[in-house]
Amino acid sequence: MTPLQLSDTDPAELAVDAIVVGLHATNGTGRAGPLLAPGAESVAVAFEGRLAETLGLLGATGAVGEVTKLATLGTVSAPVIAAVGLGPVPDEDGVPGETLRRAIASAIRALAGAGRVAVALPLPDDHASEADGIRALAEGALLGAYRFAGYKTKPQPGRRDPVRSVVLHVADAADKTARAEIKRAGIVTSAVTRTRDWVNTAPNDLRPPAFAAQVAEAAADAGLGVEVLDEKALRKAGFGGILAVGMGSEAPPRLVSISYAPKGATRSIALVGKGITFDTGGYAVKPPQGMWEMKSDMSGAAAIAAVMVALTALKPKVRVTAHLPMAENMISGTSYRPGDVVTMYGGTRVEILNPDAEGRIILADALVRAQEDAPDYLFETSTLTGGQVVALGKRVAGVMGDAALCERVRAAGDRVGEPAWPMPIPDEVRKGMDSEVADISQTNSGMDRAGHMLQGGAFLREFVTEGLPWVHLDIAGPAYHAGEPTGYWTKGGTGVPVRLLLELIDDIAANG
Repeated sequence: MTPLQLSDTDPAELAVDAIVVGLHATNGTGRAGPLLAPGAESVAVAFEGRLAETLGLLGATGAVGEVTKLATLGTVSAPVIAAVGLGPVPDEDGVPGETLRRAIASAIRALAGAGRVAVALPLPDDHASEADGIRALAEGALLGAYRFAGYKTKPQPGRRDPVRSVVLHVADAADKTARAEIKRAGIVTSAVTRTRDWVNTAPNDLRPPAFAAQVAEAAADAGLGVEVLDEKALRKAGFGGILAVGMGSEAPPRLVSISYAPKGATRSIALVGKGITFDTGGYAVKPPQGMWEMKSDMSGAAAIAAVMVALTALKPKVRVTAHLPMAENMISGTSYRPGDVVTMYGGTRVEILNPDAEGRIILADALVRAQEDAPDYLFETSTLTGGQVVALGKRVAGVMGDAALCERVRAAGDRVGEPAWPMPIPDEVRKGMDSEVADISQTNSGMDRAGHMLQGGAFLREFVTEGLPWVHLDIAGPAYHAGEPTGYWTKGGTGVPVRLLLELIDDIAANG
């Protein structure tokens, strides 16, 4: 990962390859051109007060994430100034953390090929808000420098290496709070990076046994408790849902359980994440266009595994267990079929109507298992439905379950820049899942794909004990970015919802 350090040395005097400064947009204010943001005063002095004007002549507008480069020609130590847009001049609360996070990531990515980069972007004056700003800048810089190692065997012409190191300019580089924020940002972004790497790995290299082995190794190396159930152990214990989905593949399914148990913790959390390492749709085979993105159908499990490893460094005082069902939804003579009845872990019998709605089947087994740990809270996350993308788009996750807990998840997502929006589970959606031959059908046949995200939530709710605060977080859209890089999202796995979950765990550890 890119090294990151603090400095209170005048940025104009730092021995770096580039300095990042901020620009505010001034549209509608009567001022022509952008306005230089606080933090770069000494750099502006070196340009005799004409830096913003010069950048404006080069086309800079101050729009969020827009990057404009300027050769300094010896006016300051760095040979290049990179001005990044921060949007309109903010109110007294300062530039929002998410704006800083996206802006610095855009600048760091635009400076690929540079060795050492200094960041002179505005931070609030008060101590608490300054810490939040430092966290946002540190996360954005580290995530903006991410690049998947990939499988290329030859050098790519014009492909520049990521920035090698970043220096954040702050008022006091020795401040303990600032240093703690840098340390935390490194831990959190390492978890995001780990998740992205797993999601971006080719599916032939990350089938269920391999994925389980990698997760178990990472967890064990971090000092966590780990248990892996193979297909024989799953069959013996009665995990019918995981086995049904996984039996169509020659790479058998797994269930990985991980535990974090700090001394003195009085509260407990259970996490469940979907680990479909590739989803063909089974006998409800998906269209070929875009099917390759189904390598990301294990994003929920990847995120939770990375979160568990991060907890050993962050050390929140709350017990956390994770249960990660892993399977490959393939087509063969042993695949499960529409019309099958599956006996789930715990005994519930489910009528299969759509083999492409496999995620809820493996998750239901894991949810029942997770409740055997008697958690105070239960969180499950998955790339569950295309309906989430239809309803909320590619940036906002859907959250269902206990109303108060859904609001808590939404608030945590807003704080870290991983938005989630509460969605209902209407009674009529569940009623249409009554089965004439089993306890429940897997989908609502009368609704087809209408309200498909809600159908997923309604099904999963059937496997949660009434009264237990629980949440289902559908990340089908936000977990994978197929377009060009934007903000701190590169192409491929995004690492959502790692930062949301870590924020939520911290909140529960502090406030119950």
